[in-house]
Amino acid sequence: MISISLSNVSLVLGARSIFRNLYWEIQHDQKIGLIGPNGAGKSSIFKLIVGEYIAEPGGGVVKAKSVSTGYLPQQPELDPEQRVIDTVMGGNPRILEIESALGEMELKFNDPVIQNNNQALTRLLDEQQKLLDEFERLEGESYPERVRETLLGLGLSVADLGKPVGTLSGGQKKLVGLARILMSRPPVLLLDEPDNHLDLAGKQYLEKLINEYPGAVVIVSHDRYLLDAVVTHITELEDGKLTTFRGDYSSYIQDKQERLARQEELYKIQQRGIARLEAAIKRYALWAKQYDNEKFAKRAKANQARLDRMEKIDRPVLERRQMGLEFNGWRGSNKVLEIVGLRKAFPINGTPPQEVLKDINLLIRHGERVGLIGPNGAGKSVLLRLILDCEKNPNIDMPDLEEYHHQGEIILGPSVKMGYYAQEHETLDLNQTLIDTVRLAHPMSESGAVAFLIRFLFPYRQATQKVSELSGGERSRLQLALLVLSGANFLLLDEPTNNLDIASAEVLEESLADFVGTVLVISHDRYFLDRVVNRIVLLDQGKLSEYYGGYSDFAIESTITRDLG
Repeated sequence: MISISLSNVSLVLGARSIFRNLYWEIQHDQKIGLIGPNGAGKSSIFKLIVGEYIAEPGGGVVKAKSVSTGYLPQQPELDPEQRVIDTVMGGNPRILEIESALGEMELKFNDPVIQNNNQALTRLLDEQQKLLDEFERLEGESYPERVRETLLGLGLSVADLGKPVGTLSGGQKKLVGLARILMSRPPVLLLDEPDNHLDLAGKQYLEKLINEYPGAVVIVSHDRYLLDAVVTHITELEDGKLTTFRGDYSSYIQDKQERLARQEELYKIQQRGIARLEAAIKRYALWAKQYDNEKFAKRAKANQARLDRMEKIDRPVLERRQMGLEFNGWRGSNKVLEIVGLRKAFPINGTPPQEVLKDINLLIRHGERVGLIGPNGAGKSVLLRLILDCEKNPNIDMPDLEEYHHQGEIILGPSVKMGYYAQEHETLDLNQTLIDTVRLAHPMSESGAVAFLIRFLFPYRQATQKVSELSGGERSRLQLALLVLSGANFLLLDEPTNNLDIASAEVLEESLADFVGTVLVISHDRYFLDRVVNRIVLLDQGKLSEYYGGYSDFAIESTITRDLG
């Protein structure tokens, strides 16, 4: 059954055409991954479906009867004064309405006028039974526990549940918005990057929620591991067109490559046929003129009609323009980083100092790719900042870390030069233009800076803009560009794929594979970890555990260890 259909939909915002003549159907039981480059219009499709945008005349969005949508935007709008638990409890207002109505009915049952009127009493009992049946159907009794379980499963703490929404981080607000949407259980869920800011446990919980969801789910995500785990279909928005594939992300990649290869072959065959027809048309036209022969003129006309009727095959784009990312590392010391007996504590939210790192020991040698994982708040970014040591790197502007009970040693190799990618882009000066940012990082002419920025997909008009005007994905590309200019041979990367589209993430993966130096990366991107790292370091409850291989190797080994112990 079709829940939502887009028919001949075109969208123009200002003077820019986002897409034209789109057709798409969302079935009631599908789990769809909506993918495409940043800026292709994926979020715009969601806004069309929920009515925030209006399609151009001639097309529209049709919803089946009784189909409603739950929409989670990238930045949900929530009441900052309301407590987290109350915000999510309001996700299904019908349950709260029924509870209120049942409470009012209890008062009516105690009314002597009702008690002495059999007809009124019977009518009230019937109304109560209908509400109780609906309450049971909505699982109202378990609703508060489901709200609590969802919030904790997504990664919020018990203490967070009573806080005003306005005190939360941007990532935590996204989780609250996601939990609220899930509580309403609409027939169609539209989720715009719901996995951003989730740790590994949170992503696994999200996968479980989507897989068990009774309706349709459309998810915009760059997390290829998540897409493999939950979707039944991939819908790609590319070059203003929607194409749907059956299967998960990995199947889609294989299917797309085969389809493009077939299309390229058919295109070449058709082009050879077109060339023969055009040559025949010219030949018959020439003979008709030379010999004044109507027969040749008719043949030329017939071949032209055949050519005009032919359904032309578009030439597929086999290689698209990508970031020119190439890290300029060099070998340096064999022992890149050694951490011995590191202990670190500092106050959290005004509390007395709490120990976050407890007797940490770590050795990283040249050429290793180490993935640092762990729950949100475990201290991964703290560890990276301690390695960087702000005092020795005055150009890195980061929040001050109070020195409470800082013990142990952090030893860098004598010929190690670090390069840092910050998760929140705090290494960027938002008031600088892109050209100035690049020229300050590495001396070059203005034209050289423009040419360098073009390698990272920044057109000339953007080169003169301020960094503050860039999107999250564009700031990520700029940070990667600065890493290239740094000439570092030890890269410390904090969630580098968070704002990158899939194509850019794959370019980063390939560049890291060719990098001569060493990498320590914090990431919750499991697909990325599988492709890049050869060792996983888990930081949990202040202690490190090490596993050889990528994320999947870690997941298998840790599961076996847990089952045995």
